[in-house]
Amino acid sequence: MPSSSPLIPRTARFADLDAPTLYALLRLRVDVFVVEQECAYPELDGRDTDPTTRHVWLGDADGAPLAYLRVLREPEGARIGRVVTAPAARGRGLAARLLVAALDELPGEVVRLAAQTHATGLYEWHGFTPDGPEFLEDGIAHLPMIRRVPR
Repeated sequence: MPSSSPLIPRTARFADLDAPTLYALLRLRVDVFVVEQECAYPELDGRDTDPTTRHVWLGDADGAPLAYLRVLREPEGARIGRVVTAPAARGRGLAARLLVAALDELPGEVVRLAAQTHATGLYEWHGFTPDGPEFLEDGIAHLPMIRRVPR
């Protein structure tokens, strides 16, 4: 039975994640991106451990992550990536809640992302606009997007 307690977004640097939490976050990413979406690529790309990377997630009452994203720092601003929701938790607006939490930490900053094309509406709702032509990544259509001015 789902917990009635509110889901609070959590944010941490790599060094602040305990081993069970890190494992659960990485497992969620691999389960969806590599297994479900059948994208054989190096999911562990070395960016997770950067001291400026922030991991943002919502977990259930037992601490299992239901949704996750990461915020990377780049010379031209911030980049949001690895936006993922567990299959059993989809349709509850969790990715939108994580976007709000992440963007609240980036006031006035330019933020970029590469949206899976089917999900561009979610990002447009949060002030992102297309920033280049659609491209294929691992066989999935993506659209580069940018948020120049906060809503």
